[in-house]
Amino acid sequence: MTPVHGAGGNTSPAFLHKIPPNIVAIFITIILDAFFIWLVWNSAADGLWFFTVTIILIALIINYTFLGRKNYPLRWLVPSIAMLILMVLYPLVYTLYTAFTNYSQSQLLTKQQALQVIEAIKYLPEGISTYQWVAYRSPENQYLLLLIDDKKGVQLLAPVGQSFQSDIPLSSIKIPDVIANYEKLNRIETVKYLTDLTKLEFGSPPSIYKIKSLNEAAQYQQRYVNQPDLDRLLDQETGTVFTPIDGTFTSPDGQTLVPSFFVPIGLRNFSRLFHSAALRGPLLTVIEWTFEFSILAVVTTFFIGLILALIFNDPVIPINIRKSVRAIFLLPYAMPFYLSILVWRGMMNPHIGVLNRILEQLINYSPPWLSDPLWTKIGILIVNLYLGFPYMFLICTGALQSIPSDLMEAAEVDGANPWQKISLIQFPLLLIALGPLLIFSFAFNFNNFNVIYLFNNGGPPIPGSPTPAGYTDILISYTYRLAFEGGRGGEYGYAAAISIIIFIFLAVLTLIQFRYTRIWEQASENV
Repeated sequence: MTPVHGAGGNTSPAFLHKIPPNIVAIFITIILDAFFIWLVWNSAADGLWFFTVTIILIALIINYTFLGRKNYPLRWLVPSIAMLILMVLYPLVYTLYTAFTNYSQSQLLTKQQALQVIEAIKYLPEGISTYQWVAYRSPENQYLLLLIDDKKGVQLLAPVGQSFQSDIPLSSIKIPDVIANYEKLNRIETVKYLTDLTKLEFGSPPSIYKIKSLNEAAQYQQRYVNQPDLDRLLDQETGTVFTPIDGTFTSPDGQTLVPSFFVPIGLRNFSRLFHSAALRGPLLTVIEWTFEFSILAVVTTFFIGLILALIFNDPVIPINIRKSVRAIFLLPYAMPFYLSILVWRGMMNPHIGVLNRILEQLINYSPPWLSDPLWTKIGILIVNLYLGFPYMFLICTGALQSIPSDLMEAAEVDGANPWQKISLIQFPLLLIALGPLLIFSFAFNFNNFNVIYLFNNGGPPIPGSPTPAGYTDILISYTYRLAFEGGRGGEYGYAAAISIIIFIFLAVLTLIQFRYTRIWEQASENV
């Protein structure tokens, strides 16, 4: 009997069932390997060694998994492992490496990439022969250049990187009006397209021709020649020698070539961080406010959230009212943070802000929220309190409801008043349950970039600071300023060094705080 496939049956062609699964795996692996080889070849040619090693590692894992029968069941983990390496491990290692380099906006390229740009610079030697020229243009806006020399005859050239073959016989006596689908430009059209033509290079290296003027073209030569054995560049026009110094090709008299490239500089970024008198002032101010903000943000949001949780966890309040109030309290937590911060910034505007108008009517004073360092810090803490207390209210409510009711009833029988029940029973048990979450909140506020940057961009600025820094900048926003708003242009290596210091700070503080919470856990065992 011939089997009939139903709606849910297997309707795939029969020949697919005859293909062994390992053949499919090998075929897919070959395709991926071809892509990896192309990617590794190009990244290695550009000197991107960390990325090259990362791709090789991912390729080895894929091949090890799919080409070995024993490892084949692990194939479902390969995508997540590859993404983990590419999106987490690689950025971490590269950031660590960047901290020991002079990587910046003016030194973004690798040495190989910088050499490619510099070696592409051409010059016109003195006394070089020039040629008359005629240009041809296709409907696709492509060009050909016809050089005319009384001695050498006629030469037809395509732009560099393009090839063109013509069967039409060429001579300097009779110049064709059309070559293939290219039409000769008359004098008016030549002037019209002259700007485009002068940007092009024609021929193939090392014989490169460029248009010199409306009537002349000439063979240009490579100006800077790399001498890898001596690790230097030779200027063929002037004879000057350029050697790399901190990622910039520099001549003995101080001339430099652009672009520069990034190179390892050891501990110089960290030394600059800790020993530069110019940076010490704003950096110490930034570090001090970072710790103040992190601690005050946790303390204020936790105690407001705890007080509200205690109030609305009291069974005296009707259950419907408690549910409604809890839902209202969670609204700020449900709204996008950046929108809430911008709304608060508008409310605290010294000229048109609603909050300032109300304070002006009540106390006849309008705080300078955005211009005074103290009031800006107070404003940031108020905004952060609005954004953070719903989270603390939520976790405190959950922790309070997890405390056994018979424990509270026993305390009440023993004559404990409400304050004693809170301070001696509920609060210690809350700290045990919420200790890790408070540590997380501290780490989050230590890097709370959004509220700092969106409220006042870290301002007001510190007068006389040698680097862009504000009174309300924390380490993460200060790092952002150095990386993207620095006067010398994006000091990524220095910013990476500060990021590592931030990580060390947080790691040490987290270990201490976890040690402290373990003490509370040990105390809870005796309760």
